[in-house]
Amino acid sequence: MKFSRLLLIFAGFAASHAHAQDETIKHDAEFYILQAQHAEQWARDDAAVDKALAGFREGNGGNPPNIVSVLIDDMGFGDMGIPELNAVRGYETPNINVFSDQAMRMVRMYTEPSCTPTRVAQMTGRLPVRMGMGDTTVDIAGFGLPGEEVTLAEVLKEAGYATSHVGKWHMGDIAESWAMNQGFDYAQHAVHQQGQLTIFNDDAIREQVSVAIRDYDDKYTLDGWFRPDSAAMMTVIEGETGGPIREIRMEAGERWNAAKYDEMNQAFQDKTLAELERLAMQQQPFFLQYWPMIPLDNTRAGRDGPKSANGGLYVDKMQLLDQWLGELFARIDELGLAENTVVVVMGDNGHFTKYAPQSGFTPLIYAGGKGDTTEGGVRVDAFIRWPGMIEADGLLNSIIHVSDLYTTLSRFAGAEQYIPTDRLVDGVDQSAALLFADESKGRRDHVIIYSVAKPEAIVKDQLKLKLPGPGENAIVAKFFDLYRDTREEYSVSTEVGAWGGQEFVRILGRHMARKEKFPDTQPAFGVPYEGVENIRPETQQAVEAFLIKRASSQQ
Repeated sequence: MKFSRLLLIFAGFAASHAHAQDETIKHDAEFYILQAQHAEQWARDDAAVDKALAGFREGNGGNPPNIVSVLIDDMGFGDMGIPELNAVRGYETPNINVFSDQAMRMVRMYTEPSCTPTRVAQMTGRLPVRMGMGDTTVDIAGFGLPGEEVTLAEVLKEAGYATSHVGKWHMGDIAESWAMNQGFDYAQHAVHQQGQLTIFNDDAIREQVSVAIRDYDDKYTLDGWFRPDSAAMMTVIEGETGGPIREIRMEAGERWNAAKYDEMNQAFQDKTLAELERLAMQQQPFFLQYWPMIPLDNTRAGRDGPKSANGGLYVDKMQLLDQWLGELFARIDELGLAENTVVVVMGDNGHFTKYAPQSGFTPLIYAGGKGDTTEGGVRVDAFIRWPGMIEADGLLNSIIHVSDLYTTLSRFAGAEQYIPTDRLVDGVDQSAALLFADESKGRRDHVIIYSVAKPEAIVKDQLKLKLPGPGENAIVAKFFDLYRDTREEYSVSTEVGAWGGQEFVRILGRHMARKEKFPDTQPAFGVPYEGVENIRPETQQAVEAFLIKRASSQQ
């Protein structure tokens, strides 16, 4: 394409964008650079996507597809869907492996480095740093996802979907952040995460999974609020939009332990199947989220279920989760839903390398894991199945970020008009790449990888820059060719930096300039657990202690 023609396309786009500020989804800067080069092809692709989706709805009674999203905690790349990699570790996930043969593997799926930010990105289509949700908390924190954020559930609900969420949530312990207040008609989910529920519960303390909570003589301890009490914290809540919210399966004075953790996980599985059946009986399309909390399980106490040659705690529970997902897939088939349901199964970040020896999981292809900005922290197994619409047993090597699911699933649902246009949305529509199994139709070629609120790396094509510190020249910064060096061990700094160093710096510069136009905001703050109608006395005491600690800095 001649340069003059390219300028005309970009100028035309800029003019239309200026005239449609209230109607157009706003993206980060790199999107517009790609659009300026591919606008004509994208227009043709969009028309083809519209035709394909219209054809599906015509054959589905006029309805868009149902959507089932399964997000598994702390699963590294290669943990699911590849029997050969199962075998070298000594465990089996046959149901997920069969599912992977029926689905397309999104080979270059990038997430955020830990649980909360990935879940925020999937739900809002935005980098979690944009609303101060880039960190992962374990105990009572008093903040969460702001009500002003527009979740995928809210977008789909506007388009007529019934919405339900079961399992992990982990986006705040204040009422406005909970799933039933963020677009889900019904939700049953844990308020916190496995740190509370399996790492410092009573059995884990006895097994030295957690140290110095209650396994010592406390005669010299003055601060009785310093150590968390998992049993005093809120556990699992349940409720409907606008209705009462209650804590379930936990009575006043009851201790949280490994048996309670097992009970909770089985209840989440049972509820997911029940919700699937309930939603299938309705006349409207549905969006069902199942976010399991296993395979994370840190105690030997009460351990049962499938055993593997590997013998790791997480790996054995991974085999149990595989059984459960097999039940879910079978129920989808039995209910006649498979042909009109998009199913996404993926991990939320790399596995918890601190527990790698005893868990049974270790990084395979990529270095690092949960919390790291190396590829092992943010590259995960990810599959999407839509029979007759998305190629079965396919591989898509385009870069996809978890936030892209927000825009792409909205497009599949015919709900993209409900995506907010008054803020920056990081997720881009990857419908064309997925529906036509064509990597040239991808709409993302880069990812900026954050650690909490700090950008630490940039991926562009197959190249990755570990961002240099203040005053360091990008020409000698650490560059990696991810195709040649998956574990980021052999920097090709000068070879890339001599020609690409400044280009990477400019990517970050454009990103930061876009932040000035759409500034980052803060999470919502409030009183933990407020709005739960049956709060236990010990939980109320824990909240009061938290509020005193929070107020102490204002004395």
